[in-house]
Amino acid sequence: MTQIKQGDTVRIHYTGTLLDGNTFDSSEGRDPLQFEVGSGQIIPGLDQALPGMAVGEKKRVEIACVDAYGPLNPEARQAIPREGIPDDIPVDLGTQLQMQAPDGRIIPVTVVEVTEATVTLDANHPLAGQDLIFDIEIVSIN
Repeated sequence: MTQIKQGDTVRIHYTGTLLDGNTFDSSEGRDPLQFEVGSGQIIPGLDQALPGMAVGEKKRVEIACVDAYGPLNPEARQAIPREGIPDDIPVDLGTQLQMQAPDGRIIPVTVVEVTEATVTLDANHPLAGQDLIFDIEIVSIN
């Protein structure tokens, strides 16, 4: 039976949950996720769990935040003066916005605090600082 190795293209079904049991993502009802093992296309902890698995095999993988989306980075939060934000841009808590870096990259941010004077934006990935659990099933190996 063929086992997954670095460089293989695989297709997996998965369900990702937080430690409290809440599901944050799943391939249920969708096509399997396809990627090349070891290419950096998925989070490192999941990538490292696949070699040696075979088609049809299922596994539960617990991934520490450092091998997922990383720890929370306090420097990724920035308070912006309210007058620096145009009136037509919503600043409700949880609103997803985009900022442009000096080099032209688009950076997704979330509104995490609003006061009369400032709006605090967080550029951390929404799952940063979270340990994750993935239930995976190997669908194909190429």
